[in-house]
Amino acid sequence: MNEQPRIFTAMESDIGLRLDKFLALKMPEFSRNEIQKFEIKQNQKEVKLSAKLREGDVVEVIIPEKTSTTSFVFDTSSSIKLEILFEDDDVIVVNKPRGVAMYPGAGREADTLVHSVLAHTKLSILGGELRPGVVHRLDKDTSGVVILAKSDTAFRALVKVFAEHDLTRKYIAFVWGVPNWTEADIEGNIGRSTRNRQKMSMLNRGGKEAKTLAEVLNVWTDAGISKMRCTLFTGRTHQIRVHLSAHGFPVVCDPLYGRGNARLGSVKNPELLEFLKTHQGQMLHAEVLEFVHPTTGEQMKFKAKLPEDMKELQSLL
Repeated sequence: MNEQPRIFTAMESDIGLRLDKFLALKMPEFSRNEIQKFEIKQNQKEVKLSAKLREGDVVEVIIPEKTSTTSFVFDTSSSIKLEILFEDDDVIVVNKPRGVAMYPGAGREADTLVHSVLAHTKLSILGGELRPGVVHRLDKDTSGVVILAKSDTAFRALVKVFAEHDLTRKYIAFVWGVPNWTEADIEGNIGRSTRNRQKMSMLNRGGKEAKTLAEVLNVWTDAGISKMRCTLFTGRTHQIRVHLSAHGFPVVCDPLYGRGNARLGSVKNPELLEFLKTHQGQMLHAEVLEFVHPTTGEQMKFKAKLPEDMKELQSLL
C-alpha cells in the first residue's frame, strides 16, 4: 500500500529549477537516490528529474511505504552503557560516549550507538536499514547529546529541523593556543580536502557555507591550552574541528586536525604531558541540544555533563 501522494506547486522563485533539486528542497528527509525511486508526475505527466520547472507547475510524488523491518541483523546484546536523557513515543535523547560510532559501517558491525538504542527500544526505519532513527550524527570520538527518532513522523520533522538549522547546538572544546579575543564568528565554506579525502577543509571556492561562534571560557597560558564553547549555525562534517584548526586553535588530541605533536614540547607538567600523548580522541563534547519537539511543539533543552576524560584534562590544567 502506498502513502498518500504529496503535491507541490512551483512558485516564481522555483522557475528554472531542476525537478530533482526542487524535490530535495521540499523533502529534505529523503536523499536524492531515494527520490529517484519515487513515482513522480509533473502536471499529471511522467517526467524526468532533469526537467526544469515553470511557475504554476504541479508536482505529484508517490512514496512507496517502507516496511518496519530491516535485513541487517543488529546484535541487541550491545556492551555500551546507554545514558538516556529523555524518551517518549517519538524520540530518544542520549549522551553518546566518546569512541562509539553512531551506526554500522565499514569495520564496525557491532557496538554502535544504534545497536545500543535498538537493544532498548524501536527506531524509525526511514533513516535506512543501517541508520534507523538517525537524523544527525556526532563523530565517533566526539561525545555528547544526540537525538534519534522513534516514530516516522518525528523522523521527517527532525530531518527538516536539522536541514534548516532551526535548533541550538553548543559544544565544549579544549584547544591548543591562547587567543587574544573572547568571542569570534568563524565563517568559511567547508568541503572535502583535495589532498586527503578523509579530511575536510576550508575552501575559497565550492564547498558548503559554514558558520561557528567560538567563545573563550578559560585559558591556561603555561600549557598553551584554552577551553571554548562553540555554537553551530550550520552543521557541516567536522565543522568545529576544521574551523578552529584553520584559525590556529586545533582541538586537543584531534588526530586529523590537531597538529598537537608540535606543541607538546612546551608542556612542562609531566602528568598533563602523559595524558596528551596517550589519550585517544579529540577533546570535543556536544554539551547542549535545544529544539522544538517534533510532535508536541514543546521547547526542549538538554545538557550533557563533561565526560570523565575532559574533566581529567581540566583538572590537570
